[in-house]
Amino acid sequence: METRNNESTQHIFDSYCKRCLKRNALDLQRKDRRQSEREVTFSDLSVREMGNLSVTDNYFTDAYVFSVLGESVGVTDSDLAEALTALSADRREIVLMSYFFDMTDKEIAEHLNMARRTVAYKRTSTLKELKKIIEESEE
Repeated sequence: METRNNESTQHIFDSYCKRCLKRNALDLQRKDRRQSEREVTFSDLSVREMGNLSVTDNYFTDAYVFSVLGESVGVTDSDLAEALTALSADRREIVLMSYFFDMTDKEIAEHLNMARRTVAYKRTSTLKELKKIIEESEE
């Protein structure tokens, strides 16, 4: 009787193992099918989609480089770069710190040992001057 019980237990275990293996195989097939439905080969991508997958490094080869706070700031727009070179060094620094380093007037004033109001005045007047220089160069 005991051997019959052992044999029956073995058949049950054998059946259980086969079902588990079958279900795992089906799960893997479903997973592979889902993945292949989502995957696209590179040859199937459009030129625009391929462009979205790449990155182009831009170096300062075509830019004017200004030194501010010990760092290099590249300006690629030639009109803006020429207008910036026409400014005095302190006014150029104020504009570059404000727009390229996102510094507040207070932070710029502390760095340049000026009053905050002086920095604010120089920044706004310099922006007007830059606008005037750029508009003149476009004419």
